[in-house]
Amino acid sequence: MKKYLSKTSEVMQSGFTLVELLIVIALLGVIATIVIAAINPIEQANRASDAGMEADASQIISAISRYYVAHSIFPWNASSCVNPGTSSFCDSASGSSADDAFTNGAGAIKLISADDAAVGVCGASGTGCRTTATLGELANSLEIQKTFVNKNWVGVTTVSSQLWVGKASGASSAVYVCWIPKATTNRQNIIKGLRVYDLTKALTSAGSPAAGDLSQDSTGCLTAGGAGWKTGACAQCLP
Repeated sequence: MKKYLSKTSEVMQSGFTLVELLIVIALLGVIATIVIAAINPIEQANRASDAGMEADASQIISAISRYYVAHSIFPWNASSCVNPGTSSFCDSASGSSADDAFTNGAGAIKLISADDAAVGVCGASGTGCRTTATLGELANSLEIQKTFVNKNWVGVTTVSSQLWVGKASGASSAVYVCWIPKATTNRQNIIKGLRVYDLTKALTSAGSPAAGDLSQDSTGCLTAGGAGWKTGACAQCLP
């Protein structure tokens, strides 16, 4: 009995060798690497950012649609409204009609940053949107929350961080809101679904954003890492 206890005590006191500890540490390192790769926190953060942009885009489209139903004019064509927030009609801006296209000011029917005052969220364009005391038509008419002026896409100049709005002429033409997805998986999904659009070109004759170039990757949208995802040549749009 004493002999058995003596051997057991010796085993317990021996503990782990340095080699065994190094093996355990190496295994833990491998497991940690696998877990981090599976979770990919950067990709998860990008997915969350994309989801937020899509939600904001949907709200802007809905707000513009409600505004048109209530006022029979789009916010970029309205010069003034009586009793904002009611069904009162707005006056068309000089030289425009209720269903005019949303242009970039140079005559081309091109997508414009959503923090442009003409969209109706802000009372001033770009960085001025956060500082002006005057809100845009959509906010003043209560079609969109006033807190939208605090969104991450307001007042930024980087194309990949902005929301873009566009519409061709005619009441039947859809209002499009576009953004550049950051998550690799989201880019791959719209590539597979052939739903990639080019923000740098004018809207097509059908009134939709121009298709992104899926024939090459050096300047196009063929893969999720293409240069076009930084310049605005590759984007996702609603509806």
